[in-house]
Amino acid sequence: MSMLAETCTLSNGIEIPKLGLGTWFIDDDKAADAVRAAIEIGYRNIDTAQAYGNERGVGEGVRSAGIAREELFVSTKLAAEIKDHDQAVAAIDQSLSTLDIGHIDLMLIHAPQPWNDFRGGDYSAGNLAAWRALEDAYQAGKLRSIGVSNFLQEDLDNILAHGTVAPHVNQILVHAGNTPSDLIAYCHNRNILVEAYSPIAHGEILNNERVAAIAEKYGVSVPQLCIRYALQLDTVALPKTANPNHMRSNAEVDFAIAETDMETLRDLHERDYGESSAFPVYSGK
Repeated sequence: MSMLAETCTLSNGIEIPKLGLGTWFIDDDKAADAVRAAIEIGYRNIDTAQAYGNERGVGEGVRSAGIAREELFVSTKLAAEIKDHDQAVAAIDQSLSTLDIGHIDLMLIHAPQPWNDFRGGDYSAGNLAAWRALEDAYQAGKLRSIGVSNFLQEDLDNILAHGTVAPHVNQILVHAGNTPSDLIAYCHNRNILVEAYSPIAHGEILNNERVAAIAEKYGVSVPQLCIRYALQLDTVALPKTANPNHMRSNAEVDFAIAETDMETLRDLHERDYGESSAFPVYSGK
């Protein structure tokens, strides 16, 4: 489980564990148990969002896990619909209250557009208004780091050009079959850490024979290969599960993928998310 002890350092010097627990689709009444189980296994990085509707349960899990708060890195996200400074201020304070864990280690703008207009209109002014609220909460010490999610290069350019704090993180969809190499490189060149959500392609990658063949070669499962792949791209991997057995196996990724296999996985184009294609992050709209 040594991977659970490995960290990256954000541009402001804060350390973030390289492997985290995603909590999308974990109901609020199940979230505390999932978070406690993850922390018991050794996870120290927990990711939630206002949109997941489980901040209360995640906070309960953190408070009742029996380890010091400063040993944990907890992230949440400002609802994608909020593109207004005062609404963002209120929503940040609401997350602090709902989680009830003192500070938040990382807070992100969940998407550059509201979900019902994902990859649609121009919300650059609204993103800057929300960003200013995050900056203020960061300067006040309520948030230890701030960032964005699902932001493309032009969305990042807007914040970098007009904000006073550069985003510490961009959390994006990254998995074997969907590797936005240019965007990852752009972020790395600007000292913005990339977090990979859905590193197992929301489960659909389990059906890919080419990926299964590579996993077999290393004597690992497809999820383990996919998580290792995300880590070797120098991203923080956030596989999501409420199953403690999956949490354990997801952390058993102390092997190295050869560069030739990394290239094969990087060149894959697998973007069929089955029933989950209804979600904007998978359909792109």
